[in-house]
Amino acid sequence: MRKKNRDRAEWERTTYADATKRIPERAKFETTYGAPLPPLFDGDAADPGLPGEPPYTRGIQPTMYRGRLWTMRQYAGFGTAEESNARYR
Repeated sequence: MRKKNRDRAEWERTTYADATKRIPERAKFETTYGAPLPPLFDGDAADPGLPGEPPYTRGIQPTMYRGRLWTMRQYAGFGTAEESNARYR
């Protein structure tokens, strides 16, 4: 659960700002109508925590992969080198 004194604004100033300084977001994220999409959606439902912070229920990346693409590391080492290269390509 999120600490009571830790809120979205503080997360944006600290964790999210640090992450976007290191790796900027890949693109401008917006709807098809041009409305900007915020970096974090938080509703009134159960508290899922904050991205990039323990207990990592919303992922280990504070930007939730808006800065870095997903990787295929989980598939490394299966099959021969040629089969692995073919799968990656």
